[in-house]
Parts: sequence; structure tokens; C-alpha cells
Amino acid sequence: MSSMSDLDIIKDDVFVFLDRVRDSGKINMFGAAPYVQEWFGLKKAEAQFLLGEWMRTFDERHPA
Repeated sequence: MSSMSDLDIIKDDVFVFLDRVRDSGKINMFGAAPYVQEWFGLKKAEAQFLLGEWMRTFDERHPA
């Protein structure tokens, strides 16, 4: 990826991916960045950024 706008384009797909990973219960979400990096072909910092965004917005996207 080369810019924030590129990350915005795939953000929804990454969030769906992370929701599915969380639902599987197979990994601790704090360690999910390498999976995002590999699956979406991102740089480490990009994957960490998107994981952080997913965590910061989780409650807002999944109200109890």
C-alpha cells in the first residue's frame, strides 16, 4: 500500500477479516497484525495501524 487512502479502501475488508478471526477464538487479537499483514499484503506498520483502528472502533461497530 502506498497511502492512507489505499488503507481506507481496504479497511472494511480488514475489519470483516478481524471480526472473523476474533469470532474463531483461535488467536489473541493483540497478535493479529501479522495475519492482516500476510493476508492483505501490507507492510507491518499498515497492518498494526488497521488493527489499532479495528480495536478503537470495535464497541462503536458492535454495540452490546
